[in-house]
Amino acid sequence: MSEQTETAEARPNEAQEKYWNEQAGPKWVALGEILDAQLEPIQERLFEAAGLSRGERVLDVGCGCGASSVAAAERVGPEGEVLGLDLSEPMLARARERAAGRAGLRFERGDAQVRDLPAHHYDTVLSRFGVMFFADPVAAFANLATALRPQGRLVFACWQPLSQNPWMSIPLQGALQHLPAPEVPPPGAPGPFSLGDSERLRRILGDAGFSHLELEDQSGEITLGGSLTLDEAVDFALDLGPVGAMMRQAADAGPDLRGRVRESVRAALAPHERSAGGVALEAAWRIVRARP
Repeated sequence: MSEQTETAEARPNEAQEKYWNEQAGPKWVALGEILDAQLEPIQERLFEAAGLSRGERVLDVGCGCGASSVAAAERVGPEGEVLGLDLSEPMLARARERAAGRAGLRFERGDAQVRDLPAHHYDTVLSRFGVMFFADPVAAFANLATALRPQGRLVFACWQPLSQNPWMSIPLQGALQHLPAPEVPPPGAPGPFSLGDSERLRRILGDAGFSHLELEDQSGEITLGGSLTLDEAVDFALDLGPVGAMMRQAADAGPDLRGRVRESVRAALAPHERSAGGVALEAAWRIVRARP
């Protein structure tokens, strides 16, 4: 399939494309191993739900640096097929490095909301936290539904609301002691928690043509950044997520402000440092399964 197969319409996710190519993407590439280690326990739950088999065809939406696509390729084997699709060229470049020499695995740049996907081709549309950023989620999921075979399934992981995710809200509370609160986006606006409302998510998937919906709310501790020390975890929190965005907006304030923010975030995270190493906080995510 050519990489020039999106519709000729204006790019509906242009702001996300810019963000993931110019800001977030390079950071995810630099911190890829740390992020993969943090998400590995949830990824295992995702693949348990997906139940991939040898020889299956898989579309990995928002594949990022390719960890989930590589894991899918291992499960479907060389006789299967995995396409990783993402907007971020820096992340895709890293994904292609990881896929070198692996049969049946390839990566393409594209927007799943408007991509011209092969009809009834895939057994599974999969995503590890890659489907929360669409400007029009109904249109995006409807487009993905057309790519599934009649007995195919959609399986993805998304975050529950921010209020149920201390791994992100606790560093944010520390930073807010020194930084102005970010503007609250409209409900459902593209972002990591846009699918946190389960009833809204059910409406989106139903309107997109999916049925047999299964939403399984899960929670547990995740180790911030994998197995980072407390000070490393603080730096990690200051680089990514809402705190990272706030720090970038306050970049002209100078190093003194960063130092004060860092100390407050460190104080917020310190009670969660494990004696055996790592900073463990509660996280809440959702595993979703559906059929067209």
